[in-house]
Amino acid sequence: MPTAVCIGETMAMLTPVNGLPLHRAEELHCSIGGAESNVAMGLAAMGLEAHWVGRVGHDGFGTRIIEDLKDHGVGVTGVEVDASLPTGLYVKVPAQYSDPDAGSSVLYYRQGSAASAMAPATLANPAVAELLGKAGLIHLSGITAALSADCRALLELLLKAPRDGRLITFDVNWRPALWAGQDKSVLRQLANLADIVLVGKDEAEHAFGTTDESELRALMPDPAVVVIKNEAISAIALHRDGTRDEVPALSVEIVEPVGAGDSFAAGYLSGVLFGLSQKASLRRGHAAAACTLTVHGDRGPLPEAAALAAILECSDEQWAGIRVSPGHFEVPEATPAEGSVAP
Repeated sequence: MPTAVCIGETMAMLTPVNGLPLHRAEELHCSIGGAESNVAMGLAAMGLEAHWVGRVGHDGFGTRIIEDLKDHGVGVTGVEVDASLPTGLYVKVPAQYSDPDAGSSVLYYRQGSAASAMAPATLANPAVAELLGKAGLIHLSGITAALSADCRALLELLLKAPRDGRLITFDVNWRPALWAGQDKSVLRQLANLADIVLVGKDEAEHAFGTTDESELRALMPDPAVVVIKNEAISAIALHRDGTRDEVPALSVEIVEPVGAGDSFAAGYLSGVLFGLSQKASLRRGHAAAACTLTVHGDRGPLPEAAALAAILECSDEQWAGIRVSPGHFEVPEATPAEGSVAP
């Protein structure tokens, strides 16, 4: 079974119960959230061996993170527990019924967290070194780069290391609050060292100053593939040789968008690890993202394996007609003229 290792910060997440505004909430629901661990859980759900490497505090939040990841089939042997620094925390403020177009927002309390103390020395941890030695894929993100100079040094060391048959992937994950007052050019430098880069089209404008495909490839010429997530329109894989693959997004009854990017990354990367084509991998990304778009949490459950396989193997015409609502993929019947067209 292919093995993936995701490295980054996971935080405790508090959310007002019943969608109340934060200042009126009397109860907060506790869960966990972090881009890299979301991807790890998504990869595990897609049938891969997935591990999360990070640091948490010696506190109840840190314990919750470790236990939740275990419950989702993610390995945690590479997690370090800090005796003095706390687990990071964020509060997810739901969209208000009076202004649903405003969307949800988040408040971060992560400065000085245990995860911000990740450093090149983290890679010397025997448990971490063992995981990295057997990994087929190592997944990183731009969030980690913004946490501290030591975190950036860790990413740079990994990205410049010999691959030894591994893939290293980098999701830009632009977070403006984290980059305030920092040199964001670091993101482009790190991304260009990866084998595969994922970036949302909306993120590219802020992180790289352009959304133009040719300009983005010129800014990041070295990765084998740059994947642009074009929101509800499509996902595009730009290859180093100048070719491209584009797969339209599914039509989704959106409940909440938070976490969909991480789900897309997990779906897409699972396809890459399984050796599938770019088109098939992009489809897996769209399907996983659609599942998350139809729930309030950061991760939506995938259809049963047989149902998911049928969705992913449908013809282009059927794919264009799929409608996704909470808990349901509506796939149009194939017409006799279509035949069977697998991605």
